[in-house]
Amino acid sequence: MQRQTLGALIGLLAWLLTGCGDGNKTIVAVYAAASLSDAFEDLAAEYEAQYETTDLDVKVKLNFAGSARLAAQISAGARADVFASANETTMSRIVADERTATPPVLFAHNQLALVVPMDNPGNITTLEDLSDDDLILAVCAPEVPCGALAQAVLADASIDIDADTEETSVRAVLTKVMLGEADAGLVYATDVTAGGNQVAAVPLDPQIRFNDYMITTISNRTIATDFVGFVLGLDGQRILQNHGFDTP
Repeated sequence: MQRQTLGALIGLLAWLLTGCGDGNKTIVAVYAAASLSDAFEDLAAEYEAQYETTDLDVKVKLNFAGSARLAAQISAGARADVFASANETTMSRIVADERTATPPVLFAHNQLALVVPMDNPGNITTLEDLSDDDLILAVCAPEVPCGALAQAVLADASIDIDADTEETSVRAVLTKVMLGEADAGLVYATDVTAGGNQVAAVPLDPQIRFNDYMITTISNRTIATDFVGFVLGLDGQRILQNHGFDTP
């Protein structure tokens, strides 16, 4: 029965998507927050793989950037099929601009993390150490979800500091730390994993604030709904968990 259902879906997709692909490929354009880069690369690969033995050749085109930048592109008319935002606030702007085809859905959580170069030249052991004016701190810009979360966490801890650099995406902050251009950065827990052996995390309160990740379809194409369903399904949630995300 499952094979028959999949076959019916593939036939329907092929009929609906005639002329919507790249040559013989059916393209789904996914705009996703930079912090989702590694996870969505794997999601895209596994999603495409499920169609390899079918008549429908699916290709996921990924566009990664800060959520605010992606939202601005979509509001300006970018031809996205799916949008995955790192927080609900940014997603609400797309909803207000009437750019969504379906209601946004929560699909993952991510906590803030304090990351330092592996040798920790600033000898940072607590969040409060960031008050040292001699340290170089990198954060996301306030309009980026990671930046808004960092501001909230610092305010919770009554830490009043000015960052030395504000980046347009969380991966840009991580890169600054990996290259030794910053003594510390406020990123997501999943970015610590992505940094590998080039960075280390400074332990924070496990109850520290986290961001809710939201996903929605921007186009009315069946392939967009199908991809979102994959992210929300067992395989998609497993991949997200493997990359350090908490899932609903």
